[in-house]
Amino acid sequence: MSEEGTAGALALLGEDPVQLVWWSSEVECISALARMERDELLTGPALRSATARLQALKDRWHEIQPSEPIRQMAKRLLSVHPLRAGDALQLSAAVAASEQTPASLGFISFDERLLDAARKEGLAIIGREP
Repeated sequence: MSEEGTAGALALLGEDPVQLVWWSSEVECISALARMERDELLTGPALRSATARLQALKDRWHEIQPSEPIRQMAKRLLSVHPLRAGDALQLSAAVAASEQTPASLGFISFDERLLDAARKEGLAIIGREP
């Protein structure tokens, strides 16, 4: 089962061999897959296939680890953007990975609220219209 945006995400993945990914992203993906299985949108074989694809992606991405500066930035982001805690952490990790030059780093998300905050923080949004 493919969700909206899957084809575009796969195309972007093929264009850039280096992905910087927040430390908890794997858990967020597993959560979504488990929810889809509970809602009977994924069968056992489809879940195993999706989990294997996630592992293959994880094997090649570079993970941004939690740190005190990321936590502090996430707290600031929560005070200025209507974000959930996990989204604030993900956005602060992206800003930190940009080495304080947000426009130098492409940012991909399918969450409009997170994309809006990322734009306002100066990140270059990839794969979406401004």
